[in-house]
Amino acid sequence: MTDASGPALYFDAACALCTRSAWFIDRRDWVRRLRMLSLQGPEGEALRAAHPWLATVDSLIWVDAAGARVLVHSDAVLEVGRYLGGGWRLAARVARLVPRRLRDRVYRFIARHRRLLP
Repeated sequence: MTDASGPALYFDAACALCTRSAWFIDRRDWVRRLRMLSLQGPEGEALRAAHPWLATVDSLIWVDAAGARVLVHSDAVLEVGRYLGGGWRLAARVARLVPRRLRDRVYRFIARHRRLLP
C-alpha cells in the first residue's frame, strides 16, 4: 500500500510503455510511498487544472510530497531514479551530467514514438 503523503508519479495509462514503466517502478518501490496516478483519471485532471502549463505534457509528471515541485520530461525520470535509490540513484546522478536540453530531446523522441513501441 502506498503512502498518501508521499510523492506522486502521473503517467499515461493509455500507453503500454508508460503503464509497463509504472509497473516496473512500482515493483522497485521498497519504501511504498510513491503514488502512481493516471493522467486520465480525476487526479490527473485536478493536477492539470492546478497547473495549466501541464496541459501539453502527456507522458510523465513527478510531483513531490509537498506538491511544491513539479517535474516533467527527463527531470521526472531522473527524480524517479533518485527516489528508488541504490544503483538507480547513481544512474540518475550520472545522467544529470548530460545537459537537460539533450536529455529532453531524447525523452521527447521516445515520448513521441512510445505508442509504436511494443
